[in-house]
Amino acid sequence: MNVPAASSRYGWPVTGVFAPALLTDKYELTMLSAALRDGTASRRTTFEVFARRLPAGRRYGVVAGTGRFLDALADFLFDDAALTAVADFLDPATLDYLAGFRFRGDIDGYAEGELYFPDSPVLSITGTFAECVVLETLVLSILNHDTAVASAAARMVSAAAGRSMIEMGSRRTHEQAAVAAARAAYIAGFSGTSNLEAGRRYGIPTLGTAAHAFTLVHTVDGAVTDAWEQAAFRAQVAALGVSTTLLVDTYDVTGGVANAIAAAGSGLGAVRIDSGDLGVLARQVREQLDELGAVDTAIVVSGDLDEFTVAALRNDPVDTYGVGTSVVTGSGAPTAEMVYKLVEVDGIAVQKRSSHKESHGGRKAAIRLSRASGNIAEEVVHPVGSPPVGAEMARNLTVPLVRAGDVLTGTDLAGARDRVAAGLLSLPSEGRELSPGGPAIPTRQVPPR
Repeated sequence: MNVPAASSRYGWPVTGVFAPALLTDKYELTMLSAALRDGTASRRTTFEVFARRLPAGRRYGVVAGTGRFLDALADFLFDDAALTAVADFLDPATLDYLAGFRFRGDIDGYAEGELYFPDSPVLSITGTFAECVVLETLVLSILNHDTAVASAAARMVSAAAGRSMIEMGSRRTHEQAAVAAARAAYIAGFSGTSNLEAGRRYGIPTLGTAAHAFTLVHTVDGAVTDAWEQAAFRAQVAALGVSTTLLVDTYDVTGGVANAIAAAGSGLGAVRIDSGDLGVLARQVREQLDELGAVDTAIVVSGDLDEFTVAALRNDPVDTYGVGTSVVTGSGAPTAEMVYKLVEVDGIAVQKRSSHKESHGGRKAAIRLSRASGNIAEEVVHPVGSPPVGAEMARNLTVPLVRAGDVLTGTDLAGARDRVAAGLLSLPSEGRELSPGGPAIPTRQVPPR
C-alpha cells in the first residue's frame, strides 16, 4: 500500500529521505509483531505519560510539546521508504499492518502550558495495544525535550521579574531541537527568539541585530579606533534604524557606549553587553547613558545566563536578558524524565511494581485544588469518571485532545503562554524559589472505588 509521505506543515521534509514513523525504537515494532501474532494487538489499552519525580531540586514543571506531538501524530505514517527500512526484521503481516497504520484512538491530557508535578497524568493515550505501543518514542522524545526547556525557561522568566527575555540558543544545540526549544521558551514567557525558522513555523517574534564580527570587520590594519567602531555602528543604524541595539563590548564598554551614542544619537533603542561582570557594567552603562542624554536607551545583557544569574541581576538596571545555552539544554535538566507506561488493559488496571519504577494502574484524570488566597494547594489524580467527593470547585486539568484519531484542538501558543503565567502566579511563594526543594504542592492518588 502506498502511503503519502509526511507533510511539511510540521517542518519535516516531504521527500523519502526522512521517515517520521521511524522516530521509533525498534522494540516497539518487534512488540507489535509479536502481539499481532498472538492476538493481543487488538486488546483495548491505555498508556499514560507521567514523571515519577521532577528533575533534582525543581519545584514544578511546565508541560510543553503537546501541540507538536499532535501535529506529528497526523504525519506518523509508514510510507514505502519506512516500510523498506524495517522489512529486514518484520514479517509480512506486520508490514501490511504498518502500511495501513493511522492512529484511531483517543488522547486526553494536560493542555500545553499547564504546570505538572510528580505522577501528574500529563497524557493518557487509549486505543488498541498495536496503535498505542508504536507511539512511545515519538511522544516521549517530544515531551521530554520541550517540557525540560519550558520548565527551565519558566524559572528564568520568574527570576526576571517582568523584564523581557530573548531566546538565543540556536547555535548551542541540534538545528531542529533549536526550533523546538524556541517554541518551548516562548510558551514559558520569553518575548521572542533569534531563530528565524521558529518565527516562520510558529509565528514567534524574532529578534537580533549584530555580533562582534560586524564591528571587527570595520577595522583597518588591525587598528582599534573610535572611528572604526563608529563606522560599524553608523552602518547598522543606517540599515536598521535608530531603534536598533548596538553591541558595545567588542573593545571597551565605556568607549563603546560613547561611540554608540555618537553614531546613533540619544534616541538609540538599546545597547547590549555580552561579557564581563554584567551587574557592574550595567550600572556603569546606565549612568553613562543618562549623562549622555540617552535616558530611554535600554540595556540588554547576554553571555552564559541562567535563572540564577538572571536573579542575581534583578536589582541592576537591566531591561532585557538574552539567554542561550542554558535554555536550550533545559538549564542542566535536558529531560523531564517522563515515561510512557501501560496502565489499563480491557478496562482492568495494570501497574508496574519494579523498585523505584512503580506506576499507578488505571486510566486517570486530575484536578487541582486551590486555597481561598488563590494559591494552588494540591493536585488530585483520580480514576476517570470518578472524581473525589467535594471536587466541584476544583479545576479540571485533563481535557480531551484526540477522539477516534481526530485532533480536537489546534496549537494555541497564546493560550499556552497565559496558562504558564497563571500557573506561576498560583504557586505558593516558596514554590517559585530557585533554591533546591521538593514539589511546590503534593499530588494525591485516589484509588479506584
